[in-house]
Amino acid sequence: MKAPTLPLDRAARAIVDGIVQAERLYHRLVLVAGSAGAGKSDALTAVSAHTAVPVVNVGLELSRRMLEFAAHERARQVRPLLEQLVAVAEGRDIVLLDHIELLFDADLHQDPLRLLQGLSRDRTVVAAWTGALDNGTLRYAVPGHPEHGRYPAADVLVVPVGTYDEMP
Repeated sequence: MKAPTLPLDRAARAIVDGIVQAERLYHRLVLVAGSAGAGKSDALTAVSAHTAVPVVNVGLELSRRMLEFAAHERARQVRPLLEQLVAVAEGRDIVLLDHIELLFDADLHQDPLRLLQGLSRDRTVVAAWTGALDNGTLRYAVPGHPEHGRYPAADVLVVPVGTYDEMP
């Protein structure tokens, strides 16, 4: 990846540094973690502008593709459809994913972290994650939130953006 030519803000610079570090990992996964409104999307947009790697709006694109399937078939289609979204970036070593909240929908019965790790075997995946890293555990949302989850943070590079405040 060529070095950016314009100055990046701190969060975007940290993401670019994370991308470089991830090249040495088995799972080339970089999670941009922070609360809603912390600047994750803005940072991904800045990285996109400086690297010419487009940002994929997972929620929008995945939901569009799932419309053609009956509700009871959608859970089985998440992985292949997500793989298709990432394949669009064919020829690129990096994919930037934003708005991944749909992956946490309980009706889809997915393990979002495992999905992202699977995608990151062949390319570096950078994804916005609404949560934080706490003592080796990756948290998504807060306790009481319907999509709250805790995941082991092994083999995951986390770039914190802003501070993680309790979500409403």
